[in-house]
Formats: sequence, C-alpha cells, structure tokens
Amino acid sequence: MNLIQDLQARGLIQDIMPGTEEQLLKEVTSGYVGFDPTSDSLHVGSLLPITLLMRLQRAGHKPYALVGGATGMIGDPSGKSAERNLLDMETIEHNCNGIRKQLEKFLVFDESAPNSAVMVNNYDWFKDQSFLGFIRDIGKHISVNYMMAKDSVKNRLETGMSFTEFTYQLIQGYDFYYLNKNYNIKLQFGGADQWGNIVTGTELIRRKGGGDAFAFTCKLITKSDGSKFGKSESGNVWLDAEKTSPYQFYQFWLKLPDDDAERMALIFSFKPMEEIKALIEEHKLAPHQRKLQKALAEELTILVHSEEDLEFAKKASDILFGNSAVETLRSLNEKQLLEVMDGVPQVTGSKASLAEGLDFLSFLAETGIFPSKGEAKKMLQNGGVSVNKEKITALDHKVTAEHLLNNSYLLIQKGKSNYTLAIFN
Repeated sequence: MNLIQDLQARGLIQDIMPGTEEQLLKEVTSGYVGFDPTSDSLHVGSLLPITLLMRLQRAGHKPYALVGGATGMIGDPSGKSAERNLLDMETIEHNCNGIRKQLEKFLVFDESAPNSAVMVNNYDWFKDQSFLGFIRDIGKHISVNYMMAKDSVKNRLETGMSFTEFTYQLIQGYDFYYLNKNYNIKLQFGGADQWGNIVTGTELIRRKGGGDAFAFTCKLITKSDGSKFGKSESGNVWLDAEKTSPYQFYQFWLKLPDDDAERMALIFSFKPMEEIKALIEEHKLAPHQRKLQKALAEELTILVHSEEDLEFAKKASDILFGNSAVETLRSLNEKQLLEVMDGVPQVTGSKASLAEGLDFLSFLAETGIFPSKGEAKKMLQNGGVSVNKEKITALDHKVTAEHLLNNSYLLIQKGKSNYTLAIFN
C-alpha cells in the first residue's frame, strides 16, 4: 500500500489533484505543509499535519515545514468568522522558535540524509518584497473574480473582510510558487479549508511557467457531535508539557467517545491498518474496557512526550480511577501531585490546626465537602470516605501533619471517584 492509498484507507483524503499519487510513486518528492505561528506551542489540532509530514518522510520523501512568519502577521481567513488580532514580529519569531523545537521531536532533521526535514519561514522571502513589486509581478496573474470565488472569501462577505485578509490566498499561493521555484517542492497539503489557497499556488506556478505542482487536502477533524476537535474543558490540548501536562494529554485520548476513538485511531496511529481494524473489532466486543482508547492514548503520549511520561500518566490515572496503593500516591512529588489534581475541587485548612489533631468529621462539614456533619458521619460509618487512598471509618479520626502529602496536601475521597484536595498553609 503506497502513501496515498494508506491515507485514503484511513479516510483522510478530501481533495487530491490528478497525478499526485503517480508523482509520489515516480521519485523522491519534496512536500510541505504550513503552520500558523499564533503560539509558541502546537496543539492536538496540529497533530494531523505533523503526522502527515512524518508519514511523508517515512515513505522516503522530503518533508518541509513552513512557518508563516509573514502570513502570521496577516491572519488566515479560512474557517474564521471575524478578523484576527495581528501579531508583532518579536512574538512571531518567539513562536517560530518554539514550533521548530517541537517539530524536531517528530521529524528527522539530519542534513546528511537525502530526505532530511527542513523548516522554512515565509518571512525570509517576503521581508524584502515591495508592495508595488508584488502586485505587479504576482497580482497580475490572479484575477479578483478568481479570488472572490474561493469559499474562504465567500463565507466572509456577509460579516466583512479586510483587504489584508483578502490578500492571504495570494500570499500563500506565492509561498508555493517560491518553494517550487527555489526548493523544487512539488507537493503541498493541508486541511480541507485550505484547498482554495493551495490551488491558487498551483495556478500561480502554472501561469508563471513553473514546474509540476500537486496537492491534496485532508478532511477537517471534528468530534462526533460536530464540535471542534482538540479542545478539552480547560481549552486547547497543547503539545507543550508546560501548557498541558502529559497526564492531561493522556486523559484527553483516554476519554474519547467510542465513535471518535475509532476515527482518531485511523487518523493518528502509526500501526498498520490491519492491526488498527483488529483493535477496533476487539474494542467493540468489550467497549467498557476502552482498549482502543488506551492503545491510542499510550501510543500518542509516547510520541508527543516519552515512555517515562506515559508511565507517570498511567500511575496518575490509577490513583484517581483505579485501586492505587497509598505508596503510589505518596511517591508523587508536589508538581506531579498538582498535575494529577488539576481540576479537582480544592478546600483550604490551617497547618496550625493540625498541631493537636484536627477533628476530621467537623472539617468535612465546615469546608463544604459534605453539606452537613450528619451526612459526613453517615458516609464515614458506611466506609465511603478515604484520606490519601486509605479508608477512614472512625468518627473521632484526627488529622495531623504526618498525614499530609508533600507537607501540605490531603486527598479526600467520598464514594468511588469524588475527590477534593485539601491544601494546608
């Protein structure tokens, strides 16, 4: 199965230019995809273009990652309903450096290899480009009628679009022309919303007498409910461990609904198609075991972070959702503990109150963990309350400084998975 056939089997190809598959079979081909430098970290939504570059390189072709240092100053109107805030040069440069650092984890940047990955920045060829020179040499080749016909423009006509954003497709089209002429890049790919911009590039190459140009786009990834993929309750799921912890990243994939998990496994997993399909069928026999989600979460956590991070994520998950031992919980340092407890309700207490032993029953009611002392008492008597994963049944239980995790924390659990983190200052 060749690269295009594999992508089609995974349900990824939306549009493809005639001759693209043949070109990839004919010779080592340079292909590129663009990244918008709106942040110094890519997010889960960026994983599709990243994995496409990886698949391209693994198939023996040469991947180019284009960061839009110039286009980031304008803003891509595709899929947007309003004008975007423009970034300054210093911010864009910082973001481009962050993106380069992340891409080095996924692609082989080794100049000695014939298909070494390369990162380019379109600011490099636009910074000395004059406005008059651009509209004279490039603008004359693409008509306004042609540009107005593109969905990215038509969809914005009612809400309004600035001339700045209107020119975006011409600038992106010039990127393809420039890369084709100077780097012999013959292939561009991206999301389905980029088809109009990409075709503008191939049209510009054709009209200016350039070489061969090919393209394909992938279907936009959405959740089964139609909402945007790549966001959790707390916002974007980032690839930077400082923005989204490996534990949270692991949980994002683990919590995928079954329908989404099947599609995401086909889209993101590097396992052979036969193995993925077998895993999907196995999952259908016992969906409650979430084998598919676990396999995908493990593979992608290792890909984006590391095996060590995966082990911590699994350990953390076992603490909250499994039958983790007290020792496992106490083995976490403060940073890891707070990562695991991110999103867990918090209450506070005073360390001074622990000196003579804090009345635990009263603490449960006074902090609102239970609505009343009576309900707290009933739950304690029924064995439904744990502190640091140890069941507490004594009504006169006292909490001392020795019980605290990392000298400051107490993990209180009521029922099966209702947690509260008590922080003592």
